[in-house]
Amino acid sequence: MTNETWTIQDSDRLYNVSKWSNGYFKIEENGQLKATPNPNKNVGIVINDVIEEAKEQGIQLPLVIRFHDILRSQVKLLNNTFQKVIDDEDYRGKFFGVYPVKVNQMREVVEEIVDAGSRYNYGLEAGSKPELLSALAYNNNADSLTVLNGYKDRDYLKLAILGAKLGRKVFVVIEKFSELRMLVELGKEHGVIPFIGIRGRMSVKGRGKWESSGGDKAKFGLTTSEIILAIEYLKKHDRLDMLKLFHFHIGSQITDIRSIKEAIEEGSRIYCKMQKIGAPLQYFDVGGGLGVDYDGTNSTNDSSINYSITDYITDIVYGLKSVCDLEGVEHPHIITESGRAITAHHSCVITNIIGEIDNTKIEFSTKQETGEHNLVTEMRQVGEVLAKTKNWQEAYNDAMKIKSDSIHAFKLGILELEERAKIETMHLRILKEISTLVPEEDFQSELMEDLENTLSGQYLCNFSVFQSACDSWAIEQVLPVVPLTRLNEKPGKRSTLADITCDSDGKIDRFYDPDEGFKKTIAVHQLTEGEEYRIGIFLTGAYQDVMGDMHNLFGRVNEVHVYADSDDPKGFYIEETVEGNSARQVLSTMQYNPEFMAFKVKRYIDRQVSRGRIRPRDGVSLVDFYEDCLKSYTYLK
Repeated sequence: MTNETWTIQDSDRLYNVSKWSNGYFKIEENGQLKATPNPNKNVGIVINDVIEEAKEQGIQLPLVIRFHDILRSQVKLLNNTFQKVIDDEDYRGKFFGVYPVKVNQMREVVEEIVDAGSRYNYGLEAGSKPELLSALAYNNNADSLTVLNGYKDRDYLKLAILGAKLGRKVFVVIEKFSELRMLVELGKEHGVIPFIGIRGRMSVKGRGKWESSGGDKAKFGLTTSEIILAIEYLKKHDRLDMLKLFHFHIGSQITDIRSIKEAIEEGSRIYCKMQKIGAPLQYFDVGGGLGVDYDGTNSTNDSSINYSITDYITDIVYGLKSVCDLEGVEHPHIITESGRAITAHHSCVITNIIGEIDNTKIEFSTKQETGEHNLVTEMRQVGEVLAKTKNWQEAYNDAMKIKSDSIHAFKLGILELEERAKIETMHLRILKEISTLVPEEDFQSELMEDLENTLSGQYLCNFSVFQSACDSWAIEQVLPVVPLTRLNEKPGKRSTLADITCDSDGKIDRFYDPDEGFKKTIAVHQLTEGEEYRIGIFLTGAYQDVMGDMHNLFGRVNEVHVYADSDDPKGFYIEETVEGNSARQVLSTMQYNPEFMAFKVKRYIDRQVSRGRIRPRDGVSLVDFYEDCLKSYTYLK
């Protein structure tokens, strides 16, 4: 297919945009990628326009773009879908969602979610003391819930009591029995106690990378016997009236809807049986698990889900209602702790390609010389025979054998460095020629994949995988990657994406191809001299924003916060810019003193000036340069 016949529909299919984007990203006719924060309205934001406006404000790449309208849309979608299903199923309880702060703790994100969810009484979930401190400050809606998970000490529980004294609906979820004793004791001291929830240790496990979160060996939760003992303990201390919630969590990013059905069935039974032995429960908390279709396959792949948000909610409501009706128990209010599905789509990382590593472009003379090693001669002959016979299979086998023999010969000192270079150069040329001869029906063969991986280059991207896409490295999470422009042109090559850290793991080499499944390379366009080629890494709003580390002292990247505006000529405005870390900031985080460092370097320069090795004027410039570098962005210009 040529550029003349390549369409934006071809690019949409190649990069699977329509499948993973939930309608939030589309390709324009001119080949540019745009965000559509409200898929139901015809307002598109060209991502390249956002970058150019950010550059005018002094914000350079790499950067994170937050589309806050997408956050609001996802909060609205979750709550409205729950309400519709509740109405359709004649369910008599209400929905109270809470956002788990751990998924993205950024203040701007939490504020936006709380504001968007205020009309739905959408609350917050905290799993640590710092998260609870933020929840007490920002979740000020008296009708929304604050659910507290995680292991707790006295201070954590005293903060929960503070929330209760402020009139908030705070639920302390008991993860281990000792927390219950501590909470009851503190209640006696302070004369008030927050609502109590119990987390059950379910036999059901989720499916996917986090399935170990559930099951009998789960990290959190009470066993069945401990649940009964907890109820008896609360009866004994006249606090049973505060036990209002049953909670379970079978794992994040649940890939298979069957796990959800099974969990609801088991959890509903536990809830009803607890009711029947005296627990005055009113809330049924299904935890997190609502997944994101990162690869767009709508499957049980680790990076996908085989259900929609409506499927997920329907199975919760219908399953819980069915069991409660059979048991003769009132329908409880439903709580979900969906964070990934709320935040993933709103944020993307934008980086520019700063260079390319392509060994097939290396020009090295392979001219025949008298006395050359026979392995060099043999590799040359393979190329000559291939040119005549086009027998690619035989040429491939011979070339691979000679290449392997040459490595052994070099290690034994039989082959000279120049001869090894000739063999490697001719080997790559032969493989490149073979790749043009393999029949179309063999394109998906193992041989073709080996050829592609060997011949593919690496695009050097101005970012750190460890800072901005850590799950790609840590758990091989597939994150969608799409060029921002030229999507009306056919990509001319395949490449992996390497970051600028000094670490061989600093790369993205797992992508989804709609025809060939998961591959180590992605289709990209040839770089054009004088033209910046930019790519976006998408669905980074959940965890990626907050779990990155400062490997090689690359810090947080610049951010721009964008809102759609149909009255604006560009369809958007940048509401806020947040500068990424400077070298000074990351060094300070690692216990360096940048001022003292600058002082020491100035002294070294002064000594060289006094010895006549550096001119005084140059010395001043070097000191200024060092200090400017301390103030500058940690990424490449």
